[in-house]
Amino acid sequence: MPNPKRRHSKSRRNKRRAHDALRAPNLSLCPNCQEPRLPHRVCLKCGYYKGRVVLRVGQEF
Repeated sequence: MPNPKRRHSKSRRNKRRAHDALRAPNLSLCPNCQEPRLPHRVCLKCGYYKGRVVLRVGQEF
């Protein structure tokens, strides 16, 4: 198997790892209850998605 002839420099290694950083998730406010939530997902506090109730919250099933 081929092996590297010379070792890669630190700058070359760091350029490769430039996209590996963790990012904070994007949060948007729920239009119904103003709680932060992930976009395109049901609000876990009020159960609304796109202006209608999709999830029953706080009730026994």
